Amino acid sequence: MPTKEIIALDGDGVLLDYHTAYRLAWERAFGELPDIVDPHAYWALDRYAVRRLAGDDLERFRLCFDEVHWSSLPALPGAVEACHQLVEAGYELVCVTAIQTEFQDARLKNLRNAGFPIERIVTTPSSLYGSSPKVAALTELQPIAFVDDYLPYFAGIPAEIHAALILREPNGSPNVGPELDQVDSQHVDLADFANWWLSPNSDATIRHKATVT
Repeated sequence: MPTKEIIALDGDGVLLDYHTAYRLAWERAFGELPDIVDPHAYWALDRYAVRRLAGDDLERFRLCFDEVHWSSLPALPGAVEACHQLVEAGYELVCVTAIQTEFQDARLKNLRNAGFPIERIVTTPSSLYGSSPKVAALTELQPIAFVDDYLPYFAGIPAEIHAALILREPNGSPNVGPELDQVDSQHVDLADFANWWLSPNSDATIRHKATVT
């Protein structure tokens, strides 16, 4: 049977709700659920009424980013359904995620429990491979598309991979500037990408047909 084409998906901010998980990790560490001060903030530190940490408090908070944390992030709205759409259309989905390798199994457990049709995780925990820590993984996988919510992670990826940027919250977003020219499409969320990608009249479909004929 022919090999399925791969779509590579980032984890936090594309599939999973890192903001909510950050808030719950803060509650685990300090016993209080921080208020939301800016629902349109890109970074969790700006979204919640939290203080900048140092010393013992910072270490205490970091310890909460453990197996429990990385196996229990909630799915973003519409993300599970979008993945099923893509799988039903014949694609294989691979999560390419910038977390420590030791939490790879926890991330896979998280995705399975949330209902994602994803059975393959590639972790890219450090910036050893060029402009983006994900370059090596994407070069090896050769997906037809890569979806991420962090513009710097598109730097240096192979040109033949469709680069789809999830814009997310605008306040303090790194997804601005001339580097936007390096992405092929922009979307409000994964559901928006899936609907666009699978549309018979989308630019992606036209471009894809041109590469296989």
